[in-house]
Amino acid sequence: MDTANSTTLQTEKKAKKPGWLSKFLVSLYNINKFIIRFFKEAFVPPFEFKEIVRQCYETGVRSFTLISLTGFIVGLIFTKQSRPSLGQFGATSWLPSLVSIAIMRALAPLVTALIAAGKVGSSIGAELGSMRVTEQIDAMEVSGTKPFKFLVCTRVLATTLTIPILATYTGLVAMLGGYINVAVNEGTSFNTFVQEFFDPLTFTDFVSSLIKSIVFGFTIGIVGAYQGYFSTKGTEGVGKAANGAVVTAMFLIFIEEITIVQITSWFR
Repeated sequence: MDTANSTTLQTEKKAKKPGWLSKFLVSLYNINKFIIRFFKEAFVPPFEFKEIVRQCYETGVRSFTLISLTGFIVGLIFTKQSRPSLGQFGATSWLPSLVSIAIMRALAPLVTALIAAGKVGSSIGAELGSMRVTEQIDAMEVSGTKPFKFLVCTRVLATTLTIPILATYTGLVAMLGGYINVAVNEGTSFNTFVQEFFDPLTFTDFVSSLIKSIVFGFTIGIVGAYQGYFSTKGTEGVGKAANGAVVTAMFLIFIEEITIVQITSWFR
């Protein structure tokens, strides 16, 4: 009799266990609710200007060295790898134009976003996750402060504001790396290189890159904040929050890249 009852209970538990589709829909609902809450609280006073500036410093200045090195190497290597292909057709003079199109349209915002997702996104997820599991966020709620506005809104706004700046800087540093390679091999002057670099670019290119950077920055901030804000299971949850912030942000960045490129192509 007891065996039959236990078997019945196990069957009921299995029947009640939600499937992957239910979990996905619930997660999608929670994420949308989280984003809507951000827009409701981010632009309503009081504003945490000091914390936003501090987070901009953490996001931008702290990533400055890594962004500089990566951008320079991207420009240098891309130019070096493109030369043999153009050299087969005697078109090495097109290198500055090719580098500018590749960097300003795609590589600068994408590379910056991927680096920021790994560095900034994981940092946000781990920081908020540790605050959640140590009940600091709960203590802030009990004390009457607004932890969501102070912890989430400030970080998302900081990434949304600083990633476009970092992406622009990455493009300029990559241009410098490309110029050094071209100058060494072709002896092109800096003025000539800069002129040929910006000639093929249009207003649409700059606008699309700016939109990409803003969307990427918002994605990195909101994903990292969501993963950390709802972290559970102690220190294990903190690690999962940091890892989830990086993986999810990178996946969404690639999806957004494809979508924005497709939309931009309609206006060219």
